[in-house]
Amino acid sequence: MLTTRRPTETTVLYTVSTQSANKTIISRLGTTISLSLRILAGLLIFASLVLEYNQVLKKQDEWKNTGNSLVSFIVHSPFGQVAKYLFFDSLSGPWRLAIYLITFLLIFRRGHTEESLLVIRGLGVQTTTSSPNYLWTNSTRFIPTSLIQDIFIYEAFKGFEVRYYLSIVVEGEEDVVVVFPSILPRRELLEQVWRGARACLYEPKPG
Repeated sequence: MLTTRRPTETTVLYTVSTQSANKTIISRLGTTISLSLRILAGLLIFASLVLEYNQVLKKQDEWKNTGNSLVSFIVHSPFGQVAKYLFFDSLSGPWRLAIYLITFLLIFRRGHTEESLLVIRGLGVQTTTSSPNYLWTNSTRFIPTSLIQDIFIYEAFKGFEVRYYLSIVVEGEEDVVVVFPSILPRRELLEQVWRGARACLYEPKPG
């Protein structure tokens, strides 16, 4: 899916995404279920960490002195009881820690990839690739206009199929910069971005 935004006459943002643009009932239901499962998993992990904290207090004989009603409430809540049944009654500390970490990463895992090309006339272009996790920063690079020698589309074989790449030739660099390297959109979309990027990047010649 390709979306084009033009905040100004000299700026254009092209974004491609693996996320479906079809907002059908099934897709919305799937999104709702996925979000609900992430929230439930997050609450379960939070309750598990509170149980871990509760155990530390008991070992240090500080539980009676703290009088923490919130901790007691979470420990005896349904989430606390489920966490105790799933993790504390059958797993040792290292295994519980590994499960917490994996679940935490899955909760914040991005379900789709998004890449963009921002073109600003007179300044340059910026390529961005989304991170696989919401907690990590996106991969971004800015290339000034003075270093851009050319923008072109070339084809290459990947296995038994032909793939098309939108590339930027940067002065002083041996390798080209591939735009949308993770998604690799179809040729029709690349041609649309290529024409628009070149038209926006350079000043139109007076006719």
